[in-house]
Amino acid sequence: MRILYLTIDDGDVLSLIREYLVSGVMINGVVIVLEEGTQQGGPLRPLLANIILNELDRELTNRVLRFVKSIPASERVLESVTKFIDENLKLKVNRSKSKVDFYN
Repeated sequence: MRILYLTIDDGDVLSLIREYLVSGVMINGVVIVLEEGTQQGGPLRPLLANIILNELDRELTNRVLRFVKSIPASERVLESVTKFIDENLKLKVNRSKSKVDFYN
């Protein structure tokens, strides 16, 4: 919500987004409150992802990354980007699905 408050200048829209995020989901007629995040396939999910990941785009632009020339260098970039996503965006990176691929 912090990033949304910095991005969106409409209190009504922010209130609607907050209500949507805390509303939970209904499964077999039972409302289940989500601990965090949005439900998979939710209509607001792509918009929120684009707003949040814009911060990652800015960070990568500021870093002025060049092509790396080794697997260890690539792994360091992966680790630092993962750390930024974890700490600054408060998103979870699935490390088992994240990898370095290197071409010579």
